[in-house]
Amino acid sequence: MKLNKKNTILIGFAFLSICAFWQMYDGLIPKILKETFALPESVSGYIMAADNVLALFLLPIFGGLSDRSKSKLGRRRPYILVGTIAAVSFMMLLPVLDNSYFAVPATAKLIAFIIVLGLVLVAMGIYRSPAVALMPDVTPKPLRSKGNAVINLMGAIGGILYLVVTSVLYSESKTAGLTHINYLPLFIIVGAVMLVALLILMFFVNEPKLAAEQLEYEAAHPEQELTVAVNDEKAIMPKAVKKSLIFMLFSIALWFIGYNGITTWFTTYAKAVWDMDIGAASTCLTIATAGAIVSYIPVGSLASKIGRKKTIKAGVLLLALCFAGGFAFTILFNSFNPLLYILFALVGVAWAAINVNSLPMVVEMCSGSNIGKFTGLYYTFSMAAQIVTPIAAGYLIENIDYKVLFLYSAVFVMLSFVTMCFVKHGDNKPEVNKDLLENFNFED
Repeated sequence: MKLNKKNTILIGFAFLSICAFWQMYDGLIPKILKETFALPESVSGYIMAADNVLALFLLPIFGGLSDRSKSKLGRRRPYILVGTIAAVSFMMLLPVLDNSYFAVPATAKLIAFIIVLGLVLVAMGIYRSPAVALMPDVTPKPLRSKGNAVINLMGAIGGILYLVVTSVLYSESKTAGLTHINYLPLFIIVGAVMLVALLILMFFVNEPKLAAEQLEYEAAHPEQELTVAVNDEKAIMPKAVKKSLIFMLFSIALWFIGYNGITTWFTTYAKAVWDMDIGAASTCLTIATAGAIVSYIPVGSLASKIGRKKTIKAGVLLLALCFAGGFAFTILFNSFNPLLYILFALVGVAWAAINVNSLPMVVEMCSGSNIGKFTGLYYTFSMAAQIVTPIAAGYLIENIDYKVLFLYSAVFVMLSFVTMCFVKHGDNKPEVNKDLLENFNFED
């Protein structure tokens, strides 16, 4: 049994699209809200939390709906098609409204911006869970760890594409002295990336055929299920597995509170504390993403030897130490130092160890017919955490100081280490394969 790498790469374009969008959303929207609309950090935090409030409801709903859907395109692709087209259509209006408000400020334009932003988030909510569920949908459990390596690489490519384009288009030399920055070219490029990714998925991935092959495999290997089948439509989760699932979900929430606090506020933090422009701040995030990419193979090798749980716990400890180090540097020094690039690279390594192994542990505990539902459950807890963190972190940096941000994140990441100690199921210790790609031991 071997992973169909070509199909997995093609499926990964959906995740590439998602990551490119969210990298742009987290990087630009807080800046636009503050610099164009002059909203305080606390108000911006509430608006930034809106995507997570919507996701809290939309992702489980559309994940579950796609589980039960039947069409010639398959279960997941109809949602990916509709969601992507709607998201790209609405997001093109955001920089137009941003530029228009700067030229002639009006309350109606601010309201319109927030409404359109909401429509974009709804559109993304339609296809996020179905897109992530597609890979495990068509991949046997023993191969999902290998498939996840490809999916995460594709997502990383999407994120780094945005960061590289941002660094080129909005370098310090090009933005110095400008009273307003036009982000429309960047939105157009990201929208084009999303549409190309959609076309590749729709024309080159035969979801119905791949899903049928997967159903045949599941029927022949019932021993791989942690749930107990009742009938073709329902399976029961044993109490011990359910307990592990609950602690796993709380762990996910805690480390997302810590990590998303940094990703949401870093560009504004870098400007306020280190006087860095968006291009320089994006370079830091690019290095973190690169750190994650180059760590996939060694992290996969580590997980194959000691298991996903221990790999996650090691990543949690490293991430907490990195954030604590960032806090210490902020207290001791008033300007950015290139040595911090090492810190950001380690953040990427740590997040890779955590993120690429966490959803696999959740999906491992469900039956094959409920992958979309459990993917939505994973996102329910990660999004619930991200509802809290933009507001809480925004409040702290507004009422105390920007310098508290790294300490805030370090504390919550460490709390996730405690809850991970109670997770007893969903682990896996696959053998290391001589094929380097086979060592990408993750699921998504």
